[in-house]
This record gives sequence, C-alpha cells and structure tokens, in this order.
Amino acid sequence: MSIKFSVLASGSTGNAIYVENGEISFLIDAGLSGKKMDELLAKVDRKASDLSGILVTHEHSDHIKGLGVMARKYKLPIYANEKTWQAMTPLIGEVQSDQKFTFDMETTKHFGGLSIESFGVSHDAAEPMFYVFHQGEEKLVVITDTGYVSDRMKGTIANADAYVFESNHDVGMLRMGKYPWSVKRRILSDVGHVSNEDAALAMHDVIGDRTKHIYLAHLSLDNNMKDLARMTVKQTLESVGSPVDEQYELVDTDPYEPTPLRSLGAVLV
Repeated sequence: MSIKFSVLASGSTGNAIYVENGEISFLIDAGLSGKKMDELLAKVDRKASDLSGILVTHEHSDHIKGLGVMARKYKLPIYANEKTWQAMTPLIGEVQSDQKFTFDMETTKHFGGLSIESFGVSHDAAEPMFYVFHQGEEKLVVITDTGYVSDRMKGTIANADAYVFESNHDVGMLRMGKYPWSVKRRILSDVGHVSNEDAALAMHDVIGDRTKHIYLAHLSLDNNMKDLARMTVKQTLESVGSPVDEQYELVDTDPYEPTPLRSLGAVLV
C-alpha cells in the first residue's frame, strides 16, 4: 500500500485535500459546501461515506464551510486541537460528542499503517496546525496558511516525497491590488500567507533526495496566477541552486477542480 492523495480544491474560496493508504482515508479540511465536497470526491472516484474522518487545520471559513454538514450527513469523526474546537464550534452547527476528537498540536496519531503528525504554523487563527503523513518511508506534507516557515517547521517537514505547499500571492500584485491596506498588511505579516518568493526559499531549505512533487497551493484569486506562481517559484529555486524538473516537478492546484489522485510512487490512478 502507498499513500495516495488529491488536492480537491485549494484557494481562498475553499480548501480540501483527500489522503488515503488503501485502508484509511481522510479529508484535510472541508472548506466548500457539502454538495461540492461530494462532487469533488466523485471526480476522483471516492465517496464521503467511506472516509475515516476529517482533519481540521483551523477555523477559517474557507477550511470548514462544509465540515458540519459532512460530519452530520456521514457520521464522520472530526479531529482538531482544543483551541480550534472552541473557535469553530459556533460556526459548524451541532456535532455529536462521539464524533469529536482532540488532536493536539505537535503530536502523532496512528491509524492502521498510517501515522499522522501535526505541527503548528503562524497564522491568525486560534491554534492553526497542519499535517505530515507517514507510511513506512513515505512522507506527504501539507503546509498552507502560514505567514512564514520557521526552522522548527522546516525540521518537521524536511525531505518529503511530496508537498502541498502554500504559494499564496505575488507581492507586487498584492501591493497594487484592490484590497484595503489593513488586509494587505495582514496577508504580508508573519501571521498571514507566504508569497511565491518566500515559499520557494522555504522549499529550497526542505526539499531532499526523496522529493518528487511540489503542489503549489492556496493561490489568491486576486493576487496571483498559476503561471506566475509556477514561474516565480521555479526561477527562485533555480537562482539558489535547486533546478526544477531534474529531480522534482511543480504541480498546479485549482480552486474548483481536483488534481488527479496520485500515489507517492508517482503513479496516476
């Protein structure tokens, strides 16, 4: 068995990632309507009723919009840290107590052969955290919604087979764009989102000889473009001695369409 995953949707309009290992399957976040979540899963030939649970990163609406609906409809377990539970409980509606599970930051839970490690990020939420999936020597990292990537984070996420990595905005587009300055300042801050350039520099510090795929995620609809993000990340990586395409590839994600279900062995199914 190998870890397989699909970035079902990624961006300011909603985020969700599907991960499985053949016996266990999880969503990371459910940031679109319940109906849309069902449609996205169907596009990768999967069903919400087969999920083992939903892992929550933080309480912002683009990560939990469909969470309550999915939990109630399919009786799914939900995993989040205590501060996130406190922040999101008023937002997701009633969820049965036997579906609520605490997943503390900087801990690892084991589900069959799949181990899931949580780690904290720097974002303006109650206690935001993301996840590393381990199975044998395989390693998948999901890291978005962070204002910067600290040395501690880098140590946790180093040398993964694949990354779903935030590349949120182009700094020039953001500065010249329509957002109020208060919003721009928040995005540019240490508790906002990483830019294309800063994402690439962090990638350079963590990619290793196992790394084959880097998915550029959580692109701003107003302050970024797929081609621009890919070009900027590639140029920045190559400028610091990390030639793209020789060892690993950059992969686009989309706010409305899932990426193909991929195994960490790079087999498309």
